[in-house]
Amino acid sequence: MSGDAPMRNYAATLPAPDFPDPAFTTPVPLSDATVAIVTSAALHRPDDDRFHQSETDYRVLPREARDLVLGHWSPNFDRAGFTADINVVIPLDRLEEMAADGTIGAVSDIHLSFAGNQEDDGLATIIHDSGPRAAAELKAAGVEVVLLTPV
Repeated sequence: MSGDAPMRNYAATLPAPDFPDPAFTTPVPLSDATVAIVTSAALHRPDDDRFHQSETDYRVLPREARDLVLGHWSPNFDRAGFTADINVVIPLDRLEEMAADGTIGAVSDIHLSFAGNQEDDGLATIIHDSGPRAAAELKAAGVEVVLLTPV
């Protein structure tokens, strides 16, 4: 096998979570919606605490932040795209363009970053603790649509 085939084969064996009775709402039209990004790239500001391995909390990233540090520690993660253009991981500039041309209503003043490579116990903590806190924080900020950038 070559390339990413071993990782894809391994990922195909992992069980997917089952969410009985998932919550669902009909969002406002995209052209009226405030949009935020939630990434799993462990991004943080230079003065923020770095993500440590197996951390389940998140960092709040201000809308204007472009001095972000990639804290993802997986040896399988290629940082070249992020180094060339941060929008590869967190497309803040593309959202600004979409807001300017009316595709979306507004860009949220905050965005969130988690550390994506989690063990089962970390994932459970995110599902039951930091995930709901993050959702409440976004909702309080007026966010109606979230763009997920899994890394």
